Amino acid sequence: MRFGVLGPLAVWTTDGRPVTVPGLKVRALLADLLIHEGRPVPADRLVDDLWGEDLPGNPAGALSAKVSQLRRVLEDAEPGARKLVVSPPPGYVLRVEADTVDARRFLSLTAEAGRTGDPRARAALLADALALWRGPALADFTDEPFTQAVIAHLHEQRLTAHEDHAEARLALGEHTRLAAELGDLLARHPLRERLRAAHMRALYRSGRQTEALHSYEELRVHLADELGLDPGAELIALHRAILAQDPALDPPAVPASPPARPATNLPAPLTGLVGREDAIAEIDALLRADRLVTLTGPGGVGKTRLAVETAWRLTDAFPDGVWLVELAALDRAGALATTTGSLIDAVTTVLDIHDGADPGEPVDRLIGALRPRRLLLVLDNCEHLVEPVAELTELLLRAVPRPARPRHQPGAPRPDR
Repeated sequence: MRFGVLGPLAVWTTDGRPVTVPGLKVRALLADLLIHEGRPVPADRLVDDLWGEDLPGNPAGALSAKVSQLRRVLEDAEPGARKLVVSPPPGYVLRVEADTVDARRFLSLTAEAGRTGDPRARAALLADALALWRGPALADFTDEPFTQAVIAHLHEQRLTAHEDHAEARLALGEHTRLAAELGDLLARHPLRERLRAAHMRALYRSGRQTEALHSYEELRVHLADELGLDPGAELIALHRAILAQDPALDPPAVPASPPARPATNLPAPLTGLVGREDAIAEIDALLRADRLVTLTGPGGVGKTRLAVETAWRLTDAFPDGVWLVELAALDRAGALATTTGSLIDAVTTVLDIHDGADPGEPVDRLIGALRPRRLLLVLDNCEHLVEPVAELTELLLRAVPRPARPRHQPGAPRPDR
């Protein structure tokens, strides 16, 4: 399961379905366990956090009842999930993997961003980290004493990530867009000097020197009126450099863009895929040995999500792209009348193979177009078209051999046509 504290408390199943946790005390219990990040929480501490001075008649029994309710909610949402809440003496602990809690993924991404020297990679990692936020941390428990320190800590880390992100984007030459975005952020956090410095640089590099100086003056007034302080030495030096139009403030040379990723029509995932790494690795291994891999299972178990996630991770291995052919749109009511020709039309449409690509019948055009290419085809929602899909895949596997081995990159999986 997945858990969210970067916003209102939230729970999702492994395949992304939201889970409703009823009852304020049960939600507070879950929040308390989450903010302890896998460390046991003594029962008396939980009782104090949940009830404060308004204790129930039997505090231990009341806590045990709330724990049972939480376990039942988790189990109903995902069989086996009740085991996530364990009770080592003298309390309780929620045992979940770090990457299933958004706050811990946020910290992991920001730490990774801090280790890279590439501003483009750093900006991308920080953007992913900031995108995890859905609002103020634990927005539905901001008044609870047991959340105060954690909320303040996460709030500070979020602002630091914004500052790191702004500096990375400045290094990429994104000053024009950044100037407007930072203005909105500074309206909410006017005393952040590092954020202010990035805003001043973005304005100056956008040709807005007067506004950059005004931003400095705005901070100076805020500090004097609210704290009786002056801006820090670094900001004062930046202010003087802007007044002098110091060439050192000019935009840096923008790093070259990385090579374009292979073409694909795969949908971008809305959330991370948790708990399926073993399945992804197994499919990857199968693709190294075989040209055809079939995923089977009951409807709703996540076959499409698994296939798409695996395909995304293989895009670099297929220079001619990774292509999803969605077959659900073919009328299920007329499935028995669906021919191999209909499927060929669907594939040629996705691959944008025109009539002039190769003379002859559609199947000949498709085969002729595929022979020189190294690509991955993902045929999705085949259950109502088993026979024509089997006929098409057999036809392509027989008629389209692998391209010559020199085109295969060492260590990359072999293509599934």
